[in-house]
Amino acid sequence: MTIEKTPIQDLVIINPTVFPDDRGYFFEAYNKAKFHENGILYEFIQDNQSFSKRGVIRGLHLQINPFAQAKLVRVLEGEILDVAVDLRKNSPTYGQYFSVVLNAENKKQLMVPHGFAHGFSVLSETASVLYKVDQLYHKESERGIRFDDPTLNIDWQINEGEAIVSEKDMILPSFNEIDWSFE
Repeated sequence: MTIEKTPIQDLVIINPTVFPDDRGYFFEAYNKAKFHENGILYEFIQDNQSFSKRGVIRGLHLQINPFAQAKLVRVLEGEILDVAVDLRKNSPTYGQYFSVVLNAENKKQLMVPHGFAHGFSVLSETASVLYKVDQLYHKESERGIRFDDPTLNIDWQINEGEAIVSEKDMILPSFNEIDWSFE
């Protein structure tokens, strides 16, 4: 397993060591000791899984403190563009986003720490996404930012007419309207 740094501090890509053979393959998707050795100190308490069809955009979602969630995201089937936006006010990359293609073939995972909004778009016909979280869902702490915010200007790699977005996500505020942040 290797840890790949991104241009945004604390946001990392996990590249598992895959052991293929004539039967298929094996890899460790999560190893607490190896994560801790690399400074990834979250205690995951729940796994969430979603299934979506091509063009679905989920996000940008987060929970504010004290219920902020760290997420370890991976794809079981299909391909997504995974996106994380830095919302830590004291960060030099505040308001910047990072995106990476995660798919069943590359087996990469994105470690999204506290203080980030997270979302993804489905690039394949369908996709199954699994992510670990270190905090339970807390409705009163749930927040989000519109996926098509002009300030963030995220390229979701989905054609405009192809995007499928929930009603809940369509009414989220823009980045310039948010009144919360992380220190």
